[in-house]
Amino acid sequence: MELLSVIVPSYNEEENIHDFYEELMKNTPFFQKRELDVEIIYVDDGSKDKTAEKVKELAGKDKRVHLVSFSRNFGKEAAIYAGFQKAKGDYAVLMDCDLQDPPSLLPEMFRYIDEGYASVATRRVSRKGEPPIRSFFARMFYRLMNKISRTEIVDGARDYRLMKRQVVDSILAMAEYNRFTKGIFGWVGYETKWLEYENVERKKGETKWSFWKLFLYSLDGITAFSTVPLAIASFMGILFCIFAFLMIIFIIVRKLAFGDPTSGWPSLVCIILFCSGVQLFCLGIVGQYLSKTYMEVKKRPIYLIKEEI
Repeated sequence: MELLSVIVPSYNEEENIHDFYEELMKNTPFFQKRELDVEIIYVDDGSKDKTAEKVKELAGKDKRVHLVSFSRNFGKEAAIYAGFQKAKGDYAVLMDCDLQDPPSLLPEMFRYIDEGYASVATRRVSRKGEPPIRSFFARMFYRLMNKISRTEIVDGARDYRLMKRQVVDSILAMAEYNRFTKGIFGWVGYETKWLEYENVERKKGETKWSFWKLFLYSLDGITAFSTVPLAIASFMGILFCIFAFLMIIFIIVRKLAFGDPTSGWPSLVCIILFCSGVQLFCLGIVGQYLSKTYMEVKKRPIYLIKEEI
């Protein structure tokens, strides 16, 4: 029998552990018909609630359930990578524990795998239930990324994705510390079928992604898959050098021609503040890339495991 590895990153999801398992098991007739064995890998990302205990309860009843528990919260990207490393299946599917990734789509996803696709990915066609301001900035982020990066990132793309073993091995080969999974999926390539579905709202618990965390995550994505911001910083530096040179010539000519005394200190202060702001902005861009390089060269482990069942 072929093996399907279901990877479930979980952080403070005690209310959803059993519900997700029960919803996934509704596909049991399909698994049996396809002669597909299943392993369910819950990756507990340093939860502060009883997430690990709930998984242990399931593991005591079903030997197909596995637990990987981190020593602290390392982030979803680390949890995803750990799940891929632990997966032994011929296929792997990445799913959120909050049931916003409907397990009912799995039969259709396998149908496209059988047609020859290496992976089947999902995207939301609506953002029902999200705050409008969050949806607006999310759309702007995808537009920006697709303009400044050669790696295609589909608007509304979810992490919910079914992959063949070859795709999983390719992702594992990218052992970088600063991870942006949506970009990595696009970078490795392979024939991908996109499934569209209406957004499903979380039924229990609260999202762990605040606006600020999403903003920082988007910065990680930009710096991980595009060097255009560095080019923008260089261009702005050259532009202001040219502007400053022309202003020096203008002031010298005006002094020689009209003998005007030095005047206009308010405008001078405004120009200095503006130029200083641009310099700090460009320095911040360089700092972002430098900080990522700093973390990469440390060669720290992406995660540490406290307990594994």
